[in-house]
Parts: sequence; C-alpha cells; structure tokens
Amino acid sequence: MKAITIKEILDSCNGKFIGAEEKLNIKVTSIVTDSRQAKENSMFVAIKGEKVDGHKFVPMTYSQGAVCALVEEKVDCDIPQIVVESTLQAVKDIAEYYRSLFTIPFIGVTGSVGKTSTKEMLASVLKEKFKVHKTQGNFNNELGVPLTLFAMEEDTEVAIIEMGISDFGEMTRLSKIVKPNICVITNIGCCHLENLGDRDGVLKAKTEMFKNMQKDGKIFLCGDDDKLSTVKEYNGIVPTFYGLNDTNKYYGEIIENNSENGIKCNLHFDGKSIPVTVPAIGNHMVANAMASVAIGKFLGMTDEEIVKGIESYSTIGGRNNVIKTDKYTVIDDCYNANPTSTKASIDTIANFSNPRKVCILGDMKELGKDEITLHKEVGAKAEESKIDVLITVGDLAKEMQSQLKNTKGYHFDNNESLIKELPNILKDNDAILIKASHSMHFEEIVKAITE
Repeated sequence: MKAITIKEILDSCNGKFIGAEEKLNIKVTSIVTDSRQAKENSMFVAIKGEKVDGHKFVPMTYSQGAVCALVEEKVDCDIPQIVVESTLQAVKDIAEYYRSLFTIPFIGVTGSVGKTSTKEMLASVLKEKFKVHKTQGNFNNELGVPLTLFAMEEDTEVAIIEMGISDFGEMTRLSKIVKPNICVITNIGCCHLENLGDRDGVLKAKTEMFKNMQKDGKIFLCGDDDKLSTVKEYNGIVPTFYGLNDTNKYYGEIIENNSENGIKCNLHFDGKSIPVTVPAIGNHMVANAMASVAIGKFLGMTDEEIVKGIESYSTIGGRNNVIKTDKYTVIDDCYNANPTSTKASIDTIANFSNPRKVCILGDMKELGKDEITLHKEVGAKAEESKIDVLITVGDLAKEMQSQLKNTKGYHFDNNESLIKELPNILKDNDAILIKASHSMHFEEIVKAITE
C-alpha cells in the first residue's frame, strides 16, 4: 500500500478523531478488517458482523502494532481512533480517495459468467509488459473491492478490479470507488434473478459500471452475447466487441479443442491471424483470450507479448480446474454456478475424449421465480450433450432428472449420501464435472474423489 497519513484517512471519510493531534501525521501502510492481519503501521477497521463485533479486537490490534482504528463507537484503548457512523461506508470513502492517488489504467471486469477467468487471463497477458495488481480470490464486493485497492502497491502500472453484484445500485457504488478507465463485461446470464428479474435487468445492473467510467474511457464487450451486442454507445463511447464470432472486431477461430490439453486457435485482429494455444478448457476461454488481446493492443502491447501471456495462463482452484487422478479426470468447477455457466461447463466436458462423461451438479441459487424451469433446462442440456451420467444433489437440482432419457440419472439429498455411493457409480477413466452454487459445498465431493 502507498503510505497515507491518518489525517488523509480522517478527511476522506469525514470522521471524528480521538487522540493526540500529532498522531494525525502518522503514516498508515496497510488497512485491514481481519484483526489477525494487523501489524506495524496498519489501521484496523472494526466491522459489526452478524456473529462477531470487530470492536472487541481493537486492543489486540494495537498490541500488534496498529496505529489507528476505524470504529463506530469509541473503544477503551490508547490507540488513535476515527469514529464514523458506518465503518463499511467509511472504508468505501477511503478507498475512493486512495484510488485518486493513482493515474494508471484501472480495468473494471464484470459479467454473469467468466469475470474471474477473464481477470486472470488479462493479468497473465498484461504482466508481460506491466506490473499488474489484480483482485485476489472473491474480493469483488463492496468490502472486497476497497480491500483490493488498499493492497495495491505504489509502483503498480495496471490495476484489474473484478466487480460482482447481486442487485441494482451495487455496480454504481463499486464503480464510483474504482472509476475504471476500461470497462469489460463478459456476458449477461441468468444470475441473481430474485433481485434483477430477468436478463434485461442483469444487463441494466451490469452496465451501471459505465456511469463512473473515466471520460476518456474504453468499453470492451463480448459481442457473442445477444444482450451485450445491443449496446451501441455510452456518452459517445462506442464499445469494442470481442468473442468467437467473426462479426467482432477481435475474434478467435477455434482450430482444435483438445479438452484438457488446451485449445488451438487463431487470433484475428487488425487484418492478422496469429496461432496460439490457450492452456485451458472450454471454448469460452478463447473469448476471454480475445478480451485480453483487445485490451493488450489498446495498452500498446506487442503481438509477441500478448501470445506469450495467453500461453502462460493457468487456472485457479474451483474454477474449471482439471485434476488428474489415477482413475479419473476431474473438472473442479465447484466455486459457483448459474444456468449459463453450468451449460458452458457441460459443453466443455462433452469435448473430453474419456469413455464416459459424468456430471455431478447441485442446486443453483438466487434464480427467482423461474428457478425450477432453469434447473430443468440444465437437465435438458445434459441430455442433449449426450452426457453418460448425471448425478444431482439438492431439491432444485432434482428437477434436472426429469429431462433425462438416454442419460443415466442418480439423485441424492445431500453430499454425504452421494459420497458413500460414488464407488458404485463411477468407473475408471471417467471424466467428471463437479459444479453447484458455493453454498452446496461441493468442494467436499471434489476432495472425496481426488484424495
């Protein structure tokens, strides 16, 4: 973190300071919400959670070297304190100020599916020319985004900030903090429909990002998406489209999909056709690569740098991560799920060369009034894709079974009962997709199969 004074923090969040005036000149070099991470010259943010009140940890952080605490009520401790009405709102205000200290490109990434893999692909490409700071893990909400910014070092040259939402207004608040120079939207899918209503609502919520874009900003959209392709301009800024269709300015032509061995394709842009192997599974990863090509060229990268970055991409756990065991090929995609991403994952496993394709799927949450229909559509997709075995867990996922004709189906009420039966269902050399909403804890199934 670039060092900032307690006075700067105080002014940015309009708080009340408790402590000796000379303490205002002390410099803070990290801002944390986890008391265990407090260290010398850090500021601890006390947040009142559902189960734990961070205020009770303020004295402990002081003993660990923290020089200031952001609180909603004064704590009986010698540490200098900034008192605010809401520490969560204050964190956002401070993050907005901290972002203003940088004049580098900020890339905002969102979408119903693929925002994390796109962020990772972007980082893999851009690091060939720039020092890149990116969102870690799932720090993409109204607390995670500020913490992501605070972790940015002073010599960062490009920041890639993932932004996730579930309701209207959230993207406006997030983009107000990030103020992106570059906006990327991967697609508009069926997610968080209990709040957003339908895909038109998702489009409206995601494109709120444009409201706080820099005046000289650029917009990059996946033109393969029927909703995103309708976006013509925003305040005079015309989007640049990328994807797999040759109607896009930047498009990827898939030559050979070798499933777990990568995808051979040609990158088409500026009248060129450049061969590359994307070391990932799923045709959507080629589209992600094309987003990186488009942004890389915009930021002045050479073709050679871009190709090197694409070919050095690596997956992260829980997201289309291929695990080879003595018996199986497992696609660990259990981090989260919605109908769009699940159908894409079924397409991915269908390309594998294993004798049998097995999908282990669970409930997809937050789909609103059409949740049963959307689960049935996933079951129909498995049947259409000639998946050999579909195993489901959960009340909603059970609806997938009603669409099966030739695909063998098994249903279980919980992970424990499924895990007990897996040895009787799976066969050597199976390719196995494991995917569900995060709350289904399908990492338990991944562990049972791979360990």
